[in-house]
Amino acid sequence: MADTTEDIAQAAEPLFELDRKTRDLLHPHHRTPLVRLLRVIGEAGDQPQLRLLCGGMALAGLLRGDARMVRAGARMLLAHEIATKAKGLVKGSVDRWRPRSSADGKDHRPQAGGQPAKEMSSFPSGHSAGALAVAGAFAAEYPQYRGAALAAAGAIGGIQVPTCAHYPSDVLAGWGIGGLAARLVNWPLRRRRREQSCP
Repeated sequence: MADTTEDIAQAAEPLFELDRKTRDLLHPHHRTPLVRLLRVIGEAGDQPQLRLLCGGMALAGLLRGDARMVRAGARMLLAHEIATKAKGLVKGSVDRWRPRSSADGKDHRPQAGGQPAKEMSSFPSGHSAGALAVAGAFAAEYPQYRGAALAAAGAIGGIQVPTCAHYPSDVLAGWGIGGLAARLVNWPLRRRRREQSCP
């Protein structure tokens, strides 16, 4: 098992090197006014904001008598909670200094661990996971807005890099978790649509 872990770490080294170079490039600018504005925008992907969005969608559907909107809100919330639980499990077993805290020589690579400190919980990006899970679940009910929803989720994840909250690999891992959560929640809907389309 140790050999397998070392092999994985060695294979991922080019990605971690990209992470380091990205941090070194962006860290000197992470407190500029523009980046502070991006940080505020990126908070749309935090858990309370996403839960409020999901609950608001479901409530609006109830008030309008719109079953599709209620389903979308419920599906979004379920996908978000699955993604949040999954990223929490990963964060609980991986230590990684956030880019804003590792520029003074701390190791930028993820390590096995479980430190509860926020500054050591960079991997994976929870904002990226939650945003993509919610967007994917929304798109299942409203496919005509799929592109816009995924673009918004992508922007929320992307913003985490210049703000030095996360490395690019943290964001990629978060998107992976969010995408899987959305697929899991959307699977019954896709199956039902396939059955309805069969003669």
